[in-house]
Amino acid sequence: MEAGALIIFALLVLFAFLGLGVWAAVKAVGAAKRGVDRTITQARRTVEDTALRAKSLGQVGVPGALAQLRLDLRTSMRATQQALYQGVQTDASLKESIGLFERLSAHGHELDEELKRLEQEPDRRRIADGLPELRERTAKITEASDSLRWAARDRARRFAQDDLTALSEQIEMESGALRDWSRESVDDLAAAAEAAGATGGAAAGDGAPAAGPRPAALNPSAPAAHHPWQKTPRPEATT
Repeated sequence: MEAGALIIFALLVLFAFLGLGVWAAVKAVGAAKRGVDRTITQARRTVEDTALRAKSLGQVGVPGALAQLRLDLRTSMRATQQALYQGVQTDASLKESIGLFERLSAHGHELDEELKRLEQEPDRRRIADGLPELRERTAKITEASDSLRWAARDRARRFAQDDLTALSEQIEMESGALRDWSRESVDDLAAAAEAAGATGGAAAGDGAPAAGPRPAALNPSAPAAHHPWQKTPRPEATT
């Protein structure tokens, strides 16, 4: 009976270890997959931004205007996203700003997709007629995005300045306290040394012994030390 219980317990432990191993492997694969997806997404964005920059500089008319609008929109939104998500790690009050930015991002993604579709539109005259409205929408989104980003940066800069000012004041106070403490300590030590010298001299004068050697009986000589390497002296003969 006991042997069977031990076997069952050992199997349960084995299955538990196997389950943990499978779970760890799944987590590792998931993390690796997310890392690969993130790398692919960043690479795709870099390639697309490079293509948009080339179109905005190398093409004129409607294609160049659409490419410039997309590039301005994506650059502003990406910079604001990075500033807010990095800043919220040290300033929790930016969570509300992130909520507003996510709502703004929905309009940004919608406009970006629309501009991307218009790049393939063959009716250039109709797109040219709609460019003023597209520029206005892009300007509204980028201005709102820039406002959030600069407000977050100004807030972080103000906090850093306030912290530096408070730290400088504390250091000045501590430096002054250290200088006062050092001066008082030196004065106290000098006064204590003088007092100890005067007291020691007076005590030596009052407690001086009378002249003349002490009786020998009161100050016997110490016995000679016996070392282990010395031989024990033999007793003298009595004859």
